[in-house]
Amino acid sequence: MKLLASLLTAAALAAPALPAFAAGETPAKADLVKGQASYEAVCAACHGADGNSTIVVNPKLAQQHPEYLRKQLHDFKSDKRADPVMKGFASMLSEEEMNNITAWLAKQPAKTGFATDKELVVLGERIYRGGVPDRKIAACVSCHSPNGAGIPGQYPRLSGQHADYTIKQLNTFRDGSRANNLQMKDVAAKLNDREIKAVADYIAGLR
Repeated sequence: MKLLASLLTAAALAAPALPAFAAGETPAKADLVKGQASYEAVCAACHGADGNSTIVVNPKLAQQHPEYLRKQLHDFKSDKRADPVMKGFASMLSEEEMNNITAWLAKQPAKTGFATDKELVVLGERIYRGGVPDRKIAACVSCHSPNGAGIPGQYPRLSGQHADYTIKQLNTFRDGSRANNLQMKDVAAKLNDREIKAVADYIAGLR
């Protein structure tokens, strides 16, 4: 993206370094039954039984593009995306298990979220849809689509992601502690705290 990368929840949120699949397509040889079983054993406690996390600092993963999720798991595993907790979980997973889990998550319907600040959401919508031209901040819509669905194989789904999670990710992009997407790092560096909060609140209610 040129403004927000996945959330996320989820994300949110980076161009994959792995082979892309068409929208809604299950990765080759993915076993959804095994994917659900692995997800329930490893991921559900933090990300919800169906991928719709109820913990606002943990991203919603339901309906996220599988190629994006696989990239993030590989980045956690290799420390390209620093997170000691997620590194531990990602390191437990084989390539087959990653394929199965992410394919299963892609099939789970994402629950909608809600914006909470009427004043901020207006600013958030303006940035998401139009960017901030005088500061060369591109519109989020150009990469994450008008309804936040993202672009499979390129940019993650953001729609309905927890605002708290999106705020955290934008802050880590801005301060450099998340460095697995230089495009997002450059964009986040131009946003102030109020703008980050506004965009995150707007995304939470996007559908």
